[in-house]
Amino acid sequence: MSWWEALVLGIIQGLTEFLPVSSSGHLEIGQALFGTASEENLTFAVVVHTATVLATIVILWKEIVQLLRGTFCTLQWNEEKDYVAKILVSMIPVFIVGMFFKDEVEAFFGNGLLLVGICLLVTACLLYFSEWLSKRIAQKGKEGHDVTYRDAFVIGLAQACAVLPGLSRSGTTIATGLLCGVKKESVAQFSFLMVLIPILGEAFLDLLKMLQGEMTSSLGLVPLLVGFVAAFVTGCFACRFMLEIVRRQKLVYFAIYCVCAGLFAIGWHIWA
Repeated sequence: MSWWEALVLGIIQGLTEFLPVSSSGHLEIGQALFGTASEENLTFAVVVHTATVLATIVILWKEIVQLLRGTFCTLQWNEEKDYVAKILVSMIPVFIVGMFFKDEVEAFFGNGLLLVGICLLVTACLLYFSEWLSKRIAQKGKEGHDVTYRDAFVIGLAQACAVLPGLSRSGTTIATGLLCGVKKESVAQFSFLMVLIPILGEAFLDLLKMLQGEMTSSLGLVPLLVGFVAAFVTGCFACRFMLEIVRRQKLVYFAIYCVCAGLFAIGWHIWA
């Protein structure tokens, strides 16, 4: 992988991590178009995913600091502790998948674009129906509710399913929250915050494996650094942009895009 390929893929990752169009699916498409070696995919994906997590921290740092203060600076049960507890509940499904099915999950990556295309079409359906239901609820004069513990677990199940390349994590979790009746102002922020600990934890474990020689990569330092910076800068922009998109209920446009990208991926798989 050259530095300019890493730059393009890093930009793709940064934009698509927060936009509901599947970052992993687009990385698969980009790597297929560039013809990069499959053994490089996992290491590069870990690096750019870490960059987008740091972008989340930068954009939502006020909310994160408030949660940390409310959680650790007082012994009383408060809104911050309750919110953190819901995030922990949402992590249960992805923790189970990561602990017991990690090898099976990693096997999905690099298996071609057919799965990516199908999952992008599923993402499109989720985005369309969640926005349709949200608008129907608003037309009836009803308001959504804040995230409950039940909602947190169901959204966590959606996040666990979104390990499949092409099934957008942000799109799946946000759409699931909307389908559960969660307020659109709350669901995007919860979706972005709930992924911080799992991805940082996975990146830390993979870093330990690299230091111990259990995970090797033919990638040099320059492509990894270029990809990291590109994903971080574009991720900061996309995170702020996506929060506003959800508030304005404009997910249908991304549903249309996912249909086009999904059909392209399936077509490439058939004719390549």
